[in-house]
Amino acid sequence: MHIEPGVVSGAKMLLSYGTATVVLGATAKVAYDNIKENGVVSLILKSIIAASIVFFCFEVLPHYPIGVSEVHLILGTTIFLVFGIAPASIGLALGLLVQGLFFEHSDLPQYGINVTTLLASIFALNMAAKKVIPQGVAYKDITYTQLLKLSIVWEGAIVAWVAFWALYGQGFSAENIHNVLTFGAAYMSVIILEPLVDVAVLAAVKAYNKTNECNFLFDKRLCAA
Repeated sequence: MHIEPGVVSGAKMLLSYGTATVVLGATAKVAYDNIKENGVVSLILKSIIAASIVFFCFEVLPHYPIGVSEVHLILGTTIFLVFGIAPASIGLALGLLVQGLFFEHSDLPQYGINVTTLLASIFALNMAAKKVIPQGVAYKDITYTQLLKLSIVWEGAIVAWVAFWALYGQGFSAENIHNVLTFGAAYMSVIILEPLVDVAVLAAVKAYNKTNECNFLFDKRLCAA
């Protein structure tokens, strides 16, 4: 989901600074709420673990440049279900930043674009989860169909944002539209894999299921509604 350098340039980059400010502000708000509920140490630990997973997905797992961006398996639904919205948001922003600062310097100028794509998508996932998962159901007990719906929202939101940035930056030429569609088709194929990862992770939670550790290291909703 990394927008390639040059896709958005010049004065058009100003929009990304604005959108990044909005999503990072929303992240600060949910982080504050999480601290009030669980404490700052719990949030820090969950965020570090989430950021490590995100960095692993970006740098270690295979990723391929296709069309206007790259196809990654980011495991957004996994970190959301396991750690909650605040640690997931912080982890995405921090993992992306570490990658740009220390490993992929060419991605750093597009940080505002890419962090907007990730955080706006995770907040869309959070809203979808409230609709898809009944209030009285713990995340460890959700069905494969519900997981699939969440993955479609997560991957679909990323594709939509990448398409927006590409069309905003390069216009509606036939070549650019083709590149956007090529990326979108490739990226949505990740939907096949991500729910399977979620099923495995949630099955492990069911087998382990120590509520005290869920409350501290993981999201409370993971183990109990």
